[in-house]
Amino acid sequence: MIPSDPVLTVLLCAAAYLAGSVLFALPVCRAWHLPDPRAQGSGNPGATNVYRTGGWAPALLTLALDAAKGWLPVWLAHELGLSVMVQAVVALCAVTGHMIPVFFRFKGGKGVATALGAGLALAPFTTLLMAAIWALVIWRWRISALASIIAVVSGPLISALMEPETLPLFGLLALLIVVRHRNNLIRLAQGREAGL
Repeated sequence: MIPSDPVLTVLLCAAAYLAGSVLFALPVCRAWHLPDPRAQGSGNPGATNVYRTGGWAPALLTLALDAAKGWLPVWLAHELGLSVMVQAVVALCAVTGHMIPVFFRFKGGKGVATALGAGLALAPFTTLLMAAIWALVIWRWRISALASIIAVVSGPLISALMEPETLPLFGLLALLIVVRHRNNLIRLAQGREAGL
């Protein structure tokens, strides 16, 4: 891999941010004739709120599309021979796009599904273990926010043990995603967080 290519890096970061800015929950809900997910539950345009109004089919499609927009730019960076550090920056741009999307007045989602896709492209072993932790927490408590927080907080530790070159990425993702879940954390502490 080459350490960096300024032009490719800028182009991929811009493309990753723009791809991240597409909130797939909205067209999926329109296709299923469902209400706007931003008006449901936590107001997050993501798979969990789509599930609450439309069930598993539209929720899984939303999850897959939101993950794909994180996976594709990181995969492209890898295929173009860019360094792991550049791939990590591209991943962060995709997740940031979902959180503060230019197409929706910078009001987006939590970034969990997009981080999942980006992580699968860059650090599959770490990401799959995080996904398993998420699934276990969902199975036990059925609270999506709790599962997401526990999974992302476990990311830096898992990456340090399994794929240490990606530790900075998972550390930053954990920080960003936990901050985006700050209202969920308050509701969890108060016992008011909604389950699935």
